[in-house]
Amino acid sequence: MPPVNAPGFRGAKRQPRNASARKCQTMSSSSARPVISIGAIHLDTIAHATRTVRRETSTPAAFSSNPGGVAANIARALCRLGIDTSLVGALGDDSAARMLTGRLTGEGLTLACVTRPAMATGQYLALHDPDGSLAAACVDDRILSEAPADLFDQILEELMARAPRETLWFLDANLPERMLVRVAAMLDGRRMIANAVSEAKASRLTPVLASLDCLLLNRGEAAALTGLSGDAPQETLADALSGTGLHSWVLTGGRDDILVARAGSLTRFTPPAVDIVDVTGAGDALAAGTLAALARGYALAEAVPFGLAAASLTLRATGALAANLSWDALNDI
Repeated sequence: MPPVNAPGFRGAKRQPRNASARKCQTMSSSSARPVISIGAIHLDTIAHATRTVRRETSTPAAFSSNPGGVAANIARALCRLGIDTSLVGALGDDSAARMLTGRLTGEGLTLACVTRPAMATGQYLALHDPDGSLAAACVDDRILSEAPADLFDQILEELMARAPRETLWFLDANLPERMLVRVAAMLDGRRMIANAVSEAKASRLTPVLASLDCLLLNRGEAAALTGLSGDAPQETLADALSGTGLHSWVLTGGRDDILVARAGSLTRFTPPAVDIVDVTGAGDALAAGTLAALARGYALAEAVPFGLAAASLTLRATGALAANLSWDALNDI
């Protein structure tokens, strides 16, 4: 592909997987910056069909249930990658909440959750065809989408009082827009990184884009943020994103190249070819691998290859968290 020549950008530089990353002097796990992840905590139920899923009939499938939600997926992966991570979210007072609390704390996460007894814990149901592609999905996220804007105020005040100044704060767009605005105002001056989550929810971030250090999003979410068509070329989306107030961003596009914008420079990475087992959580793994490298002191363009490696491991596994995910595994890819 030709280099991107969006206004304010130098020509896109294509980087191999480890070229710049290996040059960087980084922190060990013990000295890495902590991460606080704020957003959705769901119970994910995934059905892997043995034949193509069809409407109005049952399809044989294998079922699995695990913790999910963008913020939770990323927090779990960060724990595996050796980063001290806290997870802020909302849970009901039900069996799903108790299962999630046990699993997440057992994996080493520090939970800082609000209990909403009148609400059901968030749940996500996905149907996957035999090739691993997503056939359909449903989500019940009312516990967060219908939450008051000040739901996390007390938790965040307590965390801010004791968190090191260099802490990375991750937000997902499952938070309602009014809550995102309130949280961003509370965290003003701190390093905030966000994930756009979906085309339907990406626009919630519009009022806070200028407050973010970085936004991770795919081409559909970029189209939703910029008002362009989802079929727009990556170069056109890159041009439009440069005018949104974002300081930096990571734009993914499935099998297309990944574009990384920072300080007026655009870098291009080609995702590795992978035999896909399950697409669940691949985008979250990319975000987690990138965050883990940022926490260790890598610059953004040096950090993204670690995100690509984490996504590659996840695509080869079932569910949102690959069993073999580790910092050493990312360095071996």
